Amino acid sequence: MRQAKKDVTLCEKDALIDLLDCEKGVLARYLHAIGEGSAKPLRRTLLKLMEGGLEAQFSLFEQLRARGYYEVELAPREEVEGQAAHFSKVKKTLADK
Repeated sequence: MRQAKKDVTLCEKDALIDLLDCEKGVLARYLHAIGEGSAKPLRRTLLKLMEGGLEAQFSLFEQLRARGYYEVELAPREEVEGQAAHFSKVKKTLADK
């Protein structure tokens, strides 16, 4: 039997996680549109909108983390530095081509 819409409620955690997932989806679409955009004014506008979306995503993440709904394991500093060095090399390699 199908549940009626009025019978379905989300707890705070589920609602915040759904909002975070929606923001992630919107940001992915902005990124795609920016990459496909052929006019600089359009790309600038989309970048500004995406920046606002990034702020909203981070705000939701902070709320989830503050309430204990989203646990984050911090990476060791060496691992972060190693990844940064790796991607710097990749960026340089791509720029040289």
